[in-house]
Amino acid sequence: MAFYDDILPRLATPSVWSSDNDSEVLKPFTYLTSNPGKDILYHFIEAFNAWMDVPLDARATISKAVNMLHNANLMIDDIEDGSDLRRGNPVAHSVFGIPRTLDAANYVYFLAQQEILGLQNSRFPDKDLIAIFTEELISLHRGQGLELLWRESLQCPTEEEYVHMVNDRRQTSGLLRITIRLMMACAMRNVDANYVPLMNLIGIFYQIRDDLLNLQSPVYSNTKGFAEDLTEGKFSFPILHGVRADQSDTQILDILKQRPTTPTLKFPVVEYLKTKTRSFEYTLGVLEKLENQARTEIARLGGNVGLERIIDALHVDGATLG
Repeated sequence: MAFYDDILPRLATPSVWSSDNDSEVLKPFTYLTSNPGKDILYHFIEAFNAWMDVPLDARATISKAVNMLHNANLMIDDIEDGSDLRRGNPVAHSVFGIPRTLDAANYVYFLAQQEILGLQNSRFPDKDLIAIFTEELISLHRGQGLELLWRESLQCPTEEEYVHMVNDRRQTSGLLRITIRLMMACAMRNVDANYVPLMNLIGIFYQIRDDLLNLQSPVYSNTKGFAEDLTEGKFSFPILHGVRADQSDTQILDILKQRPTTPTLKFPVVEYLKTKTRSFEYTLGVLEKLENQARTEIARLGGNVGLERIIDALHVDGATLG
């Protein structure tokens, strides 16, 4: 009872938050980040920095903050998608439970915001940096909400609707865009150049490529599961093309509705997309158009060896898929 004697003065100051508490609360996050992904963000930052000359400490802060957002969003994605694997390991919520994983992910969003508030060398005031952060997080959640709506109500979007959703929501588009916007705020060179349209284009290219590999790549199958987008009920780019190519045939919708977990149900859909609607071939054609436009824009902006290498590494064609 003595704890409550004269408690008011003690309530005037923030309570102590120990490092042990922090470690425990963040365990789902540290579990995921202990098995890092490909860190394509680092390569994009270094490539774009050839144009912008952002100070090293600012680049480090931006990279840290956006990686935090990226991993926090993956944790939430895995819950919403009912995923089993992430980077070849059991997803965080299967180890720590959904409540702890959700809390850790939301906590990390605000830790990332704190990092951005500590950004040095910015030409913008803190309120403008937070405006960038807020705008992109709003876009991320709007797009995420749309994708969930389509999936849960079995509404197949048009290609145009899908591209707009990807530009708002998908990890690569949204998080690479916030990276570039923060870098532009700290740029020492080419301060009037706008690199956002190029980053949007690359983000859309990256996501459609990922959609294709999800259904076609054996490497992807080993790390996340074979044709996992079918299990998650997603209208990915090849899937929505297949649905819309012949709307009298409901085979894909019927199987998506079941959220198949076994190859027995998935293989027929993959074969249907490959041979009947030729959706993989169509997707490759779209990727070629996007890749060519990205290369043209890179050249218009003055050329960039680092970005050209990234695009080279992301190139996909029929030979790549086998």
